Amino acid sequence: MTAMIEPRVEILAVGTELLLGDIANTDAQFLSRELAKLGLPVYGHTVVGDNRERLHAALTYAYTKANIVIAVGGLGPTDDDITKEEAAAFFQREMVLDAESMARIEQRFATVGLPENVHKNALIPDGARTLANDHGSAPGVWLQDGGRTLLMLPGPPHELEPMFENYAVPFLRALTRTSTARVFVSRTLKFIGMGESRIETELKDLFAAQTNPTLALYAKVWECHLRLTAAAANEEEAYAIIEPIAQEIYARVGDYIYGEDNADLPALVVAGLQQRTLAVAESCTGGMVTSALVGVPGVSDVLREGMVTYSNDAKITRLGVFENIIAKHGAVSAECAAAMAVGVARTSGADIGLSTTGIAGPGGGTPDKPVGTVYIGLAKRRENTTDTDIVVYDTQTLALVLPGERNTIRERAAMQALNFLRKAI
Repeated sequence: MTAMIEPRVEILAVGTELLLGDIANTDAQFLSRELAKLGLPVYGHTVVGDNRERLHAALTYAYTKANIVIAVGGLGPTDDDITKEEAAAFFQREMVLDAESMARIEQRFATVGLPENVHKNALIPDGARTLANDHGSAPGVWLQDGGRTLLMLPGPPHELEPMFENYAVPFLRALTRTSTARVFVSRTLKFIGMGESRIETELKDLFAAQTNPTLALYAKVWECHLRLTAAAANEEEAYAIIEPIAQEIYARVGDYIYGEDNADLPALVVAGLQQRTLAVAESCTGGMVTSALVGVPGVSDVLREGMVTYSNDAKITRLGVFENIIAKHGAVSAECAAAMAVGVARTSGADIGLSTTGIAGPGGGTPDKPVGTVYIGLAKRRENTTDTDIVVYDTQTLALVLPGERNTIRERAAMQALNFLRKAI
């Protein structure tokens, strides 16, 4: 058995298509996340094109920082798939045919015949071991040389991810198991309606004092994520370290946290509606609210309809908004938003109506209502009314001034509307 090591990992992505921006480097994101779960610290990410000299230089540099390099891509049968060959040259080894891999490839193509050069997938550096590819023809390759380890994985995510989980993880655990090994776990708190700088200001002392757990802020288009990461001997201990800090954050700014980790705002809204029905009337968001909801499986149980009532005439004729409301207050107003919400609920027979109206820009703003001004309306059917022939709706509105260019304002407005609904139900 190879001696245990204190791990330091470098992820090396190989492929000119990554440098050109033709595809995103989602493999590195996946590997970093999974390695953190194993307690394996990633020291860096490198991307290199399909060039032997540059790949050799990248390997040389990677081993100045790390003792485990995970190379992704370049394992196929074409001339620009050079990862295995360059790895063999780097470690001064010959390329040899792996019989087990060749047998798997022949079985995979038994009914259609072997493609040209596919045998190249079965060539590996002498002394290396292979990881079976259950979803493709190129096996993974595991090579150790003294204190250095090179793990080579295929680039397509549908091949890489199951290979890593099923075959690479046991090797990594065996290689790095020590008495001082640590596990890293994270909790991500998701904020809406509170910007990055304000979150940092409200939690300034926690950021200043961070050791274990660490805190990291990430700004998104319409939300912010705060990731808390702790290291411990096991997951239970690590989560226990995070818990008091998380509770302190909730105590201070919990009103702006809509969920954690994989929480999805539209899905939370659909789940929160339960047996109640919803209808949506949109102006400035132009269908974005409805589209977000329709992306949630099971939404047909609660969503009656969505309407884009963009013009004043549509608001009046389709939703029954009184002309004098628009004349007195304007189409972009709390009064109009409330009337739109009542109108779409009433005409559809829904229990709840949700509306948006605003100025997305770039023109149309005034000193009183600048670009980014948005009003969100919510109407909820009142229960237990004395006269069952009269349906009464209670209304709420939310006024916002949102930053950004036109489509950013629209997206932020749509998500703010969903969050307004989430909190109301």
